[in-house]
Amino acid sequence: MRQMSSITQYVLLTGSDLGNRESNLSLALELISARVGKVLKTSSIIESEPWGFNSNTRFLNQAILIETSLGPKTLLDEILEIEREIGRIRTQEQWTSRIIDVDILCSESTIFNSERLSIPHKWLHERKFALEPLNQLVDWIHPSLNISYAQLEVNLSTSSKVLSLTD
Repeated sequence: MRQMSSITQYVLLTGSDLGNRESNLSLALELISARVGKVLKTSSIIESEPWGFNSNTRFLNQAILIETSLGPKTLLDEILEIEREIGRIRTQEQWTSRIIDVDILCSESTIFNSERLSIPHKWLHERKFALEPLNQLVDWIHPSLNISYAQLEVNLSTSSKVLSLTD
């Protein structure tokens, strides 16, 4: 008898600063929906400055609330495959311009840490461009910091400009 897999909700963040950024986000959303899990909601698309490096291009970002039976490691593997299919080439450089980036931001109930993956994302509390769209989708508490993601966004400096493109 097969054991039923549990369903978990995650918030993912897609980002792009190369090529047709809107199309890149749209394709990522399609592939996530087809291969990762059910898309429950999407945030507006925001435009933001690069984080962790300098670039002449700005990022478009969108948060996606999904539910999936995939565990964290399998979810990460699927996301990395989706990035490859869209054309992302990973280099040794940690932060650089990219055609697509898909991060697992958080889950309401999962705390996970490995060499390859941390849930919640280890820099989430420092990234307004991730917290703003995340807070459009969920009203969750950061399980390690024991503070709401909304309060983490409020606590961040307003020096990181985020422009809303869609409502």
